[in-house]
Amino acid sequence: MFVLKYFIIFTIVHIAIIMEELIEKSVTRQFKAIFPYTLNANETLFGGEVLKWMDEVAYITATRFTHERMFTVNTEKIKFLKAIHPDTIVEIVGRVEKVKMIRVFISVEIFAEEMYGTNREKVIKGTFVFAALDENNKPKQLNLKKMQHTDTPNELIKSPIGLTFVSIPMPDEGV
Repeated sequence: MFVLKYFIIFTIVHIAIIMEELIEKSVTRQFKAIFPYTLNANETLFGGEVLKWMDEVAYITATRFTHERMFTVNTEKIKFLKAIHPDTIVEIVGRVEKVKMIRVFISVEIFAEEMYGTNREKVIKGTFVFAALDENNKPKQLNLKKMQHTDTPNELIKSPIGLTFVSIPMPDEGV
């Protein structure tokens, strides 16, 4: 019984480590300089342009994480914290926030820094939700095996009761 408990704990920890590695490898960063053609009537960055950039970075992040054909399902909690002015460089950062059986939630943050100064601050944040597409362009369950990189020796498998395990050889009884 002790060996089984040890194995289950080890498996759960190992899955968490693999997922964290996959998340870190899929973090996406883009930089943009704010030019006059991106400004609105208030001489600040046009919100529609920002949303386009955020969706693009979120899409790349979701695709790098799953290695699947992805599409945007919806956006959640987009918050414009501060206006973005000309003579600014922005960094758009996408990171996997949460993974469900069909959906991937991508957190996107935008940081603005003065082009000719040292000030940097978070100006926009939000979440983009993506799903994988099958060959008929319908949402499908994420393929956990496909998400792994080939240098990972263990394989994620789904049990009949819906739990996800890593296939690791059981230790010998004498261990």
